[in-house]
Amino acid sequence: MQSDKIIIGTRGSALAVRQTEIVEAMLSEMGFEFSRKIVKTSGDVIQDKPLFEFQGFGTFVRELDDVMLRGEIDIAVHSMKDIPTERPRGLEIAAILPRDSPCDLLVTRDGSRLSELPAGSVIGTSSMRRRCQIMRERKDLKLEDIRGNIDTRVKKLIRGDYDAILLAEAGFERMGWIDGKFDLGFERLDPERFVPSANQGTIAVVAKTQTSASEIVSQLDDPETRLVTILERRIIEILGAGCKVPIGVYAEAEEDSGITIIAEILTDDGGVLSHIKKTVSRDGAISAAERIGNELKSVWRG
Repeated sequence: MQSDKIIIGTRGSALAVRQTEIVEAMLSEMGFEFSRKIVKTSGDVIQDKPLFEFQGFGTFVRELDDVMLRGEIDIAVHSMKDIPTERPRGLEIAAILPRDSPCDLLVTRDGSRLSELPAGSVIGTSSMRRRCQIMRERKDLKLEDIRGNIDTRVKKLIRGDYDAILLAEAGFERMGWIDGKFDLGFERLDPERFVPSANQGTIAVVAKTQTSASEIVSQLDDPETRLVTILERRIIEILGAGCKVPIGVYAEAEEDSGITIIAEILTDDGGVLSHIKKTVSRDGAISAAERIGNELKSVWRG
């Protein structure tokens, strides 16, 4: 570190800042001082096309990586699902915080559940996976792209641009919006039917390897969450798939030392290429995840 303070890098969106505040609070409890550096990325500037059309998965993460490699920040806070499986040399995911809800959330103005929305209702989402999962359930709904940060998307819903929007429940929880800030309806979607993106609901902290910042931040790491997120990432890594492919992967630790892994690949029109659910032992979890990844890959590539 360049000074006694840890310099934390983050995007400037409300959710990114809130996630950084969570890390800052944990560091403060440990007695460490810090300062915050807001980094403007292309995702904060370009708001007129869906995320899956950006060049390369993890573009915004790499922009913060570059700032770190230049020595301008010591650590960076990310939603772990945004971090590519291939990482720059010299950087590491030093800490993975305990996982919040991995589920998707349907947010509506009138409290309707997905099954209750009238035919032709307009659903806003920027995710290929969510689009395909909704089409599988309700082909009579109209799906439209939505961009902007989480607060911008909620405002678009409230003013009537959409009848419902799909977001990660963890984001709403972190912002404190579930309990009545807005007069909206919420439905948590079943993660077995609406399999989340790999690592959804997880905050990660990136640092340079073998630095004092990495050593400090590693104390925040949650081993249970690291295990399940590594399994999810291994499957995605084998598939070599980014956000342009409708894939859901979710691993959950069971009380009996087993781990349940659910993964699926959908077609662009909501069809299911493959849906896998297996409970495996912790000792053989990595190998099991690799087998699942290869099974999915054979269907997808085939």
